Amino acid sequence: MVPVIHKRGQRTIGLLYYLYGPGKFEEHTDPHLVASWDHNAPDPGRDATATLKQLQQLLDQPVENIDPSQRPKKHVWHLSVRNGTKDRILSEEEWSDVARRMVAAAGIDNPEEGAGCRWAAVRHADDHIHIVATLVREDGYKPDLDNDANRVQAQARALEAELGLQRLNKGDGTAAKRPTSAERHKAKRQGRERTAREELREAVRRAVAGARGDAEFFDRLAAAGLLIRKRAAPSGDLLGYKVALPDDLNRDGEPVFYPGARLAPDLSLPRIRERWSAGAQDAPAAARQEAVRTGPGRPAAARRATASAVWQAVLVFEHGGDAVAAAHIAAADEVLDALAKTSAAHTRRELHAAATAFERASRSHVRAVRGHDRALRQAARDLVQGGPALGRGEDGATTAMAIDMLFFLITAAAHWHARRGHAQQAEAATQAAEHLRAAYQGAAAQPLGVLHQRGRRLSRPMLQRQSALLREALPELAEQILTEPGWYALAATVAEAEAAGHDPAALLSEVAARRELGTADSVSDVLVWRMRRAADLPADASQLPETSTTTTRSTKRGTTTRSSAPGKRRSGADAARPSR
Repeated sequence: MVPVIHKRGQRTIGLLYYLYGPGKFEEHTDPHLVASWDHNAPDPGRDATATLKQLQQLLDQPVENIDPSQRPKKHVWHLSVRNGTKDRILSEEEWSDVARRMVAAAGIDNPEEGAGCRWAAVRHADDHIHIVATLVREDGYKPDLDNDANRVQAQARALEAELGLQRLNKGDGTAAKRPTSAERHKAKRQGRERTAREELREAVRRAVAGARGDAEFFDRLAAAGLLIRKRAAPSGDLLGYKVALPDDLNRDGEPVFYPGARLAPDLSLPRIRERWSAGAQDAPAAARQEAVRTGPGRPAAARRATASAVWQAVLVFEHGGDAVAAAHIAAADEVLDALAKTSAAHTRRELHAAATAFERASRSHVRAVRGHDRALRQAARDLVQGGPALGRGEDGATTAMAIDMLFFLITAAAHWHARRGHAQQAEAATQAAEHLRAAYQGAAAQPLGVLHQRGRRLSRPMLQRQSALLREALPELAEQILTEPGWYALAATVAEAEAAGHDPAALLSEVAARRELGTADSVSDVLVWRMRRAADLPADASQLPETSTTTTRSTKRGTTTRSSAPGKRRSGADAARPSR
């Protein structure tokens, strides 16, 4: 339940005309009173003999009864109360009770305290009501409305619990503006799943991801098919921008433009420029390296680079200050947007949902200090420049690797927000992590299945040796890992790392110690991706020669032993079922 106190007004009749009218896009249906200060108040919606003028005169009467010099300059108070999209439709009686409790909580009219203000609650849609009140009490005094916004929010939380509605967290003023009812009705008429505001916000966020300057940002907006209007100072300096969908028109057939700041607080041009201005001094060097690391046809390299950048970023939540952590959270949002934009179809939906959810977690009252997030912003740029990834081979496997690392970064962000009392942001990050779990399942099944089969084909002596090595390196986790389906994939990875010249025990200890594992559904899966990234092993083992998992080199003794892998290839039914 979302209560919103709107700006105070001067004309009661003007607000009543809107509430009882058809709405800007004829979205109002059956406007009528559900409650008021007086049971006998006229209802122009249901009583043919009642007029809006009559209702307005009664509401304004206490204001007219006092000396003009004592009247408030803006005496019209307006509150809307809206249910969530997942909530049930409340009855007339329930909305009536909601209205009475809201005006009591705000200080407009509490019967237990005597004289109150006059008010009326109008319902013109299933999911919300509007309350209009005039700010002079029946006894001529003015109401005490100090802290009215917080009081109606607290009442909303109580009503959610009593009515069995979705429990919402208290807002902090950093959320993006919600679509209006008119925008939602318009989208429904046009057959859109989302409003124009929501589509534009997503398009702008994707255009920002990894961008280095105004020109690139606006080129991306144009490439996305958006209409753009720029606002310039007399000197020619660019001050702001607006965007519109070509097919979102007003009644005059003109595109409906939205300023960036109206899409989200961090999408105004000055706030966007903070992202790339902080890293401007590094741009030439980064540009020289970009052709080597990424570019067309190199999505796998971009994903591996992203996994490394994310791996390092998690340290910030352990050792960095709040402003630095906030910058990394905002940059992680860019990485999610870029990954969702460039990933294969079978993971794109969940990645898109993760990016959409995490967008709320990227803003709080902790102001980000940009510049510390260069590596993550470069990772987002690499993903965009690397182009679309296939859902198989090294592309698909490195996607799983990147998602695995991102899961822990997003989980760390959720914990960071929770410790600071950022309830909405913590919940948003938690939701994003759940979508990443689902995306990981789709991305990791094939590459982990290949590794699982390789591990199953290791000889018994080799597996026994790997088990002993695991118990030596990770004594507290070994027994849990050995019972997981992912153990065989980890055994194959350990063998590959050893064959590549690494000390497997030291590598296992390092990758397990540097980050927490408590939120992982499968510790072995996590260690597989950490080891493959740290040892620079191919994420996709399907193209490797079989000897890579059946040959080991002892880095301590300088000797090489080979184990045969007898037996037939096992069926797909034996493949691991990877999970986060």
